Amino acid sequence: MKKPNFAAMNPAVAKAIEQMMVEQGEKFSLEKINLADLGRRTGISRAKLRRMKEHDFEDVQHALKGRKATTTLLSGYTGILDGLLKGGVVNSVVCLSRLRESGFTGGKSIVKEYIANHQHLVPAPRHAVEPQGNRGRRYFTGPGEAFQMDWGFTKVQAYDGSEYNAACFAMICHHCGQRYVEFFPNAKQENLFIGMVHAFRYMGVPQYVLTDNMKSVVIRRDQDGKPVWQKDYEQFMKTVGFQTKLCKPRHPFTKGKVERLVRFVKENFLVGRVFWNVTDLNFAALDWCNEQNTAYHRGLGIPQDTHTAHCANVVSMLDDSYEMLFYLCPERRISFDGFVSYEGRRFGVPYTYQGKTARVLRDGDTLYVYSSDMSFLLATHDVTWARRDSFCENQYALPEQPEEFPSMPVKTVIKQLPEPPRDLSFEKFNFSKEDDWDE
Repeated sequence: MKKPNFAAMNPAVAKAIEQMMVEQGEKFSLEKINLADLGRRTGISRAKLRRMKEHDFEDVQHALKGRKATTTLLSGYTGILDGLLKGGVVNSVVCLSRLRESGFTGGKSIVKEYIANHQHLVPAPRHAVEPQGNRGRRYFTGPGEAFQMDWGFTKVQAYDGSEYNAACFAMICHHCGQRYVEFFPNAKQENLFIGMVHAFRYMGVPQYVLTDNMKSVVIRRDQDGKPVWQKDYEQFMKTVGFQTKLCKPRHPFTKGKVERLVRFVKENFLVGRVFWNVTDLNFAALDWCNEQNTAYHRGLGIPQDTHTAHCANVVSMLDDSYEMLFYLCPERRISFDGFVSYEGRRFGVPYTYQGKTARVLRDGDTLYVYSSDMSFLLATHDVTWARRDSFCENQYALPEQPEEFPSMPVKTVIKQLPEPPRDLSFEKFNFSKEDDWDE
């Protein structure tokens, strides 16, 4: 029995023949192989398998493969086509029309193939040399001179199957790469102020903050191109003591560090992240920032060491003044049933407070409710992150019960004496009480 040469066969045919050899054992013969069964296994027609059997199912190259015809439809017209190519004419439609004027009977495909194979005949295009001008330069700042800030967003899948967006506030030092990240339920202006205050406490207050044209920072630009700041943000800059520089739209080179930080948070910190609540997520984010700030980064070194050695001598420390509390405690309107809403949950306010608004501050898992002028504390709540309302003591007044009053002046007077003290243990031996009764 002749042994098959599997290496020279088609892979599908070789695999099918090998299976048939295992199934038939010694009865297998390559000369008497069942072509119908082999066709069902390989999907090849029986006529083709019969031709392959003549060469023991080995792939044999066609005898005329690689040979080219000595004459084609372009024979005798290549000189005209070469002249067109040397003149810079590479349009196949134009070349075909010129050839047909000379009696060419072929189609456009053969002309396009000839043009593609003879591109060396086409002269190189000539361009006027233009001056390159000044090249772009990367944006560098000194130690503690500028911080960059931006928002990022991620989707959160809740335990009940719902899905919502969470905002990530990111700030980074442009010089050393010291970073700070904090998460909020949304990207409102009040959360921007809270994130900036926390970042300034973590890294210090720089001279400038670089940001894009977000609505909570700038409204528009005047006729001279100067930004018209949002009034609350302008007051915040004066209170903290820093300035803001706006970056050019669609130009990531200016504040690319913070944009890369947002991408790094999504690709590193948030991958596979699970958490209980926003407090738990922010604690993990702060630990992650501390880890990244103490790690070596190529081109930056160790950000925390560089920030301590250079930037810390330039930035100013945030002054926790009385005015700063108003930015950490956003104002909320008290509802008709005595609740303030914060981060999607409602917290009770005592009915003794007569104001229409109150200020709230969440520190970890505790929420504090203050008066609108921050003069006194109204209530304290444990943030359980449940959707049910959180009531406080004395949130509602007790209902008044009906009471009767005298319709005429009261003239009768009685006296009430204090009850004399007595020792109950020896009361049963008080025989004088009986004597007094007999008298």
